[in-house]
Amino acid sequence: MPAITVENPLVLPRLDRPGPEVTRRTVQQVVTAHHAIEGAGFEVWRPFPGVVDPHIADPFFLLDQLGPVDYAPNEAVGAPWHPHRGFETVTYVMDGVIEHHDSNGGGGIIGEGDTQWMTAGAGILHDEVPTETFKRNGGRTHGVQLWVNLPAALKFTPPRYQAITGADLVLLTTPDGGSLVRLIAGDLGGHAGPGVTHTPITYAHASLSPGAQLDIGWHPQFSALAYVLSGRGEVGTERRPVEEHQLVVFGPGDALTLEAAARQPDGGNLEVLLLGGLPIREPIAHYGPFLMNTRAQLVEAVDDFNAGRMGTVPAIVGRG
Repeated sequence: MPAITVENPLVLPRLDRPGPEVTRRTVQQVVTAHHAIEGAGFEVWRPFPGVVDPHIADPFFLLDQLGPVDYAPNEAVGAPWHPHRGFETVTYVMDGVIEHHDSNGGGGIIGEGDTQWMTAGAGILHDEVPTETFKRNGGRTHGVQLWVNLPAALKFTPPRYQAITGADLVLLTTPDGGSLVRLIAGDLGGHAGPGVTHTPITYAHASLSPGAQLDIGWHPQFSALAYVLSGRGEVGTERRPVEEHQLVVFGPGDALTLEAAARQPDGGNLEVLLLGGLPIREPIAHYGPFLMNTRAQLVEAVDDFNAGRMGTVPAIVGRG
């Protein structure tokens, strides 16, 4: 899981440790992600929807951990062309490489540490597939896809694409340098991530060295979730044990506390996604790749897709 790393985290800006006057969030729930098969046959671990009610994850609707999986030559698979409407898809790659295209002219190669942020809005077609070179040679794939809901007023916003390279991420550390935090979007400790969001959120990937503690301020009006990509540790004021593929749902408060176990599986780090946002608190109507507010809007989305009103599949030339 290389993503983006630095030799000496102490050269990075520090996240101040919250003072004793703040309310540190307790743990409301710890759940294990469901294992599923998606797209053309790739494996995912999905904590929501399904295991956790989508209203608890608000403003997010779906979180998929894609892999890690090691593909032999000519085995790699992806997600062929399909539509979306009513939300944003955020794909963060830690290992491997993905090629993305969409009917709005967006897309490109998403490599290790890169993020592609696609606002489907009113409707778009896209695919996410291994490059021809990666498919031919094989290798390890590991990434995360997050669906960020859009409020009713923005469901039909024009589609938009953002390519966020690993070099764009804001890298932060704790006072002792024991954790590396890659800020993708939102604000942490006064530092702003590169992702431009319609829905106010914070999204980061933290690597905690064995025995390290991450104690950070968190927007009090935001939901707060932590998903363990790998490793094990303890979370919250009650020091609840967690391990890979588990999602932590925090209660209200101003700060989050996580600590990596002194001994990690395979000698690695505790790798955690931190995410939260301002809850939308609107009705949710979901069908396949569409996320709307009413059943009538879902029927409209299916009709628009079938009629070609969400765009057309472009001719693709020169895959990598």
